Amino acid sequence: MVYHARIKDMPADQRPRERLIREGARALSDPELLAVILRTGTPDKSAVELATDVLSLFSGLKSLVQAGVEELSAVKGMGPVKAAQLKAALEIGRRLASVSESERPTIRGPGDAAAIVMEEMRHLDREHFCALLLNTKHQVVARETISIGTLSSSVVHPRELFKTAIKRSSSAIILVHNHPSGDPTPSREDREITMRLRDAGSLLGIEVLDHIIIGDNKFISFKDRGIL
Repeated sequence: MVYHARIKDMPADQRPRERLIREGARALSDPELLAVILRTGTPDKSAVELATDVLSLFSGLKSLVQAGVEELSAVKGMGPVKAAQLKAALEIGRRLASVSESERPTIRGPGDAAAIVMEEMRHLDREHFCALLLNTKHQVVARETISIGTLSSSVVHPRELFKTAIKRSSSAIILVHNHPSGDPTPSREDREITMRLRDAGSLLGIEVLDHIIIGDNKFISFKDRGIL
């Protein structure tokens, strides 16, 4: 009788899900990534072994994308639920890959940055501090909320901002926050945190291009004002 180890019987540091959380998705092999999606195996196969069988039957990920739910369900140990989970994950990947760079907003000036966030941020009843993360072409690759609450140096930590920027391989960022009062005039604290973040970004090689303050259908750009 051949013993097949279940994932939960593996040492914690070898389980795919725990490794993904600890080391990131890129550290996992194709079967391990697939096992995280499938979650469970069968009485005689672990999720990793089942994932390996599926990849082998369909000759790798590329052909797996073309497989239908019925084909996947027919694999021993899969069934319609696992097949649906797998197809959903593959479709997300396909849609993400189909997004071209031309569809990403390009920041050519403060107005472009303000337009991305204006309608959402002008109505917020608390200050939200966000960052637009840009690539080398100044296209927006992500928008991240760094903190919610009163803007101050004790709330907006450079480490939180630049940790996100580094993960996204950003070459530059634009800071954005709102004034619930509707008046976008920068405060002393606004200026202080901007300079602090600018200096931190300079050390890391990530340029802080601007700081946009959103009011009620109006905004102020630190770059335009010559503050930054």
